[in-house]
Amino acid sequence: QLQLVESGGGSVQPGGSLRLSCASFTPTLDDYATGWFRQAPGKEREGVSCISRRGGETVYADSVKGRFTISRDNAKNTVYLQMNSLEREDTATYYCAAGRLIYCTVNSRPFDYWGQGTQVTVSS
Repeated sequence: QLQLVESGGGSVQPGGSLRLSCASFTPTLDDYATGWFRQAPGKEREGVSCISRRGGETVYADSVKGRFTISRDNAKNTVYLQMNSLEREDTATYYCAAGRLIYCTVNSRPFDYWGQGTQVTVSS
């Protein structure tokens, strides 16, 4: 069973930056494509980004293109989400998820394993 733990959330002013991390406690995260999703209060879960097993393919939601960057370090069993130019609309609980995907997607259905989430609040 793949276990995922997110970290790096917090409070930041608009225009600021945060880097989220998603770590696995098994040595097999490189067998999985990994995605980031978010959910704000009263809203549906939204796909943010996805990275393939080896990092050669990345996908971003239109709302974060040019501001967020997903990357992975398989030696550390960790996937990162660098978030720059944060906006109030980015406020949400961010979740990482992993799945044996053939192609990366920000659709949540193919992802089998989910972390508990980390809160990101963008406010002045």
